[in-house]
Amino acid sequence: MISETSAVAFRQNLGEMLNQVQYRHDSILIKKDGKPVAALVDARLFERIRRMQARFDALCQRIEAGYAAVPEAEGLAEIDAAVADTRAGR
Repeated sequence: MISETSAVAFRQNLGEMLNQVQYRHDSILIKKDGKPVAALVDARLFERIRRMQARFDALCQRIEAGYAAVPEAEGLAEIDAAVADTRAGR
């Protein structure tokens, strides 16, 4: 479950919210002036997010290396064509 709280309420109830995350595996979205600024998540979930980010970064590097010799205009045209095909349902 994901709950939301203000930064002030978070400061006032930190211990309770840590227990909520640790034992119930909930997540808490912390807002300041009504805008999301941070999230408190279970340590296991955070580790999964870090691993996914590392895999995503590695994939981006492989794609970048694979297209290093392709001129930018040609690459952008290829992307535009793929987007157009997808939108057309092909």
